[in-house]
Amino acid sequence: MTRVVMLGATGAVGTEVVRALTAMEEVGELVLVGRSAFNSLEHPKIRAHTADVFDPAAYAVHLAGAEVAICTFGVGQPSKVIRQDFLRIDRDAVLAFGRACKEAGVSHFQLLSSVGADANSLSFFLRAKGELEEGLQALGFDRLSLFHPSMILTPTNRYGLSQALVLALWPRLSPVFFGRLKKYRGIEVEKLGRAIALNLRRSGQGSDVLEWPEIMALASNGKQVRPPETS
Repeated sequence: MTRVVMLGATGAVGTEVVRALTAMEEVGELVLVGRSAFNSLEHPKIRAHTADVFDPAAYAVHLAGAEVAICTFGVGQPSKVIRQDFLRIDRDAVLAFGRACKEAGVSHFQLLSSVGADANSLSFFLRAKGELEEGLQALGFDRLSLFHPSMILTPTNRYGLSQALVLALWPRLSPVFFGRLKKYRGIEVEKLGRAIALNLRRSGQGSDVLEWPEIMALASNGKQVRPPETS
């Protein structure tokens, strides 16, 4: 039975990852660490803790015994925060979580990143994501899984006009992206969450990047894993 620790469960992707993980027989315990309480669903496997995510010492005790760590933590609308705050949340806090996980003996770390992440990118957002990935790689996890989705399609509009346009237009644009451009296709948040969860069943060593083709293949592999909500 695998013990999984997770940062970022309260977000749209994180919630779907939790739903999928609780339905997997091989997951024995799911430890959630976050700034706010996790109220999306209840399940006997879930152990939810609130803590200062910018201070690893505040949550390090909850990492003991975990074999897998998953991070979907980050800024929902990067354009709405100043660059300093974005780096503090999306890069520095996540890298600190990675260090704490490595010190606790976690062997497999999974990160929700972004297509195009590159430490040498001219884009501030993609450069920050790339710097984070390089920092995690330097920690030397036995296995590091980097998920690189493009547009994440949610069932509801969470962020106003800009997201409304994305949700309306991106599914129609996806067929335009083929061949090497497939990685830019949009992906439904439930499928992305399921893929991150099911990636626990894959074996491997070292660092691997999962883009749209790999994410979709994972999401469609095996049984439907979304469980009913319990109260």
